[in-house]
Amino acid sequence: MNHSRCNAVERAMHSFHPQTPDWEPRVRASFARQGLMQALHAVIEHLKPGEVAITMPADPTYSQQHGYIHGGAIASILDSACGYAALTLMPVGREVLTVEFKVNFLSPARGQRFLAVGRVVRAGKTVTVCAGEAFTVDGDRRVPIALMQATMMAVPEMPERAAH
Repeated sequence: MNHSRCNAVERAMHSFHPQTPDWEPRVRASFARQGLMQALHAVIEHLKPGEVAITMPADPTYSQQHGYIHGGAIASILDSACGYAALTLMPVGREVLTVEFKVNFLSPARGQRFLAVGRVVRAGKTVTVCAGEAFTVDGDRRVPIALMQATMMAVPEMPERAAH
């Protein structure tokens, strides 16, 4: 991507405005209902309109056969970060579902803590395109480990469901 186009994408990603005044508690309440995020001990680190960051600690139960954190765990927090970034911009009565994503793993997931940042690239009435980045975090040092491109679809808000 050339530098001027990259700056245009960067500017676009910082100009989103939520459509509801209660966007933040709405995102946090939805996140709290996600059983997988609870199982992964994932938490929202920060959120703003069009951007959500989720952290996850390393845990041996998330490992694959070589001892690295499984790509499925990394993809899961990236997917949620992208989905919740899209949800920050949804109007009342609308939620999002992932309809597609692609992940490129850049290096093995090793470390004590992982960060997934999802950002809206383009928000539409029905389809929202997001980009995600995952990092191993060691103090102030961030090492990129994965990139995601995801497509989220706006769907009617579902009534809260009890866990089975």
